[in-house]
Amino acid sequence: MNVQEFAARVGLSPHTVRYYEKLGLLIKVRRDANGHRRFSEQDIAWLEFILRLKNTGMSLADIHRYAQLRAAGDGTLSERKTMMEIHARQLHQQLILQQEHLARVQEKIVYYDNQINKKI
Repeated sequence: MNVQEFAARVGLSPHTVRYYEKLGLLIKVRRDANGHRRFSEQDIAWLEFILRLKNTGMSLADIHRYAQLRAAGDGTLSERKTMMEIHARQLHQQLILQQEHLARVQEKIVYYDNQINKKI
């Protein structure tokens, strides 16, 4: 699929797809005889994973490092696993913090309900 089709499938603009390629997040994008990018289903799965990392707070620098390790092959499996373990711990800590925030907000809602019900 071309860059427009690919971008539509992953929910990004073609410009952003090209930017991610320029950053080195999309490595070894195939080209046709005319030099146009040709993307595969594997490219979609990879970019969806990149977006998941980005949406869960991983920095572009760390995602870039992960992409480099992935491109280097199976000799980097241990380092990639370590990166995912660190990221998972950070996500877990963020989740705990968000749950605490949610609890405080829900307490405030109960407070307002009580205040409103006193006036009725």
